[in-house]
Amino acid sequence: MTRIARKAALAAVLALPALAAACGGGSSSAPAASQTAAANGGTVTAASSSLGRILVAQNGMTLYMFARDQAGKSACNGACAKLWPPYTGAPKAGTGLTASLLGSTMRADGSKQVTYDGRPLYTYSGDSSPGATNGQGLNTFGALWWVVAPDGKVVMTSAQSTGGQSGYGY
Repeated sequence: MTRIARKAALAAVLALPALAAACGGGSSSAPAASQTAAANGGTVTAASSSLGRILVAQNGMTLYMFARDQAGKSACNGACAKLWPPYTGAPKAGTGLTASLLGSTMRADGSKQVTYDGRPLYTYSGDSSPGATNGQGLNTFGALWWVVAPDGKVVMTSAQSTGGQSGYGY
């Protein structure tokens, strides 16, 4: 690769976080490979966290809902889906879950996204390890992101619960 081509490639890579932020990302974090891999599998389990019992992916990564999603359909695509990878696969209830609350929805790209109580589920690229909840209460891509409890209710901390937007009536 020529020196000019290397510089152009480096400039393009460095511009990605700025592009995500300009598109409403609100964060300059690019998804790590481990989180992208975490977005597949389909098994949902309940785990203890600093926020109480919450939903997690089969590898222990926290699962989130997006307040902008409506009628069980994902509103997170493109740059949003890179920062908030959709949790895809065949829905399967792990320990501590109500299997009847699990389902799936078809994404714009044709993949099946796991839902819980009708809410599409996502991981967050800013969570570097199982149990991390760095996405809790973030307002990116036009709405808030919250973890979900095993009973299907959205978990909001008191400091983050004011001024929330959502199509779910909270």
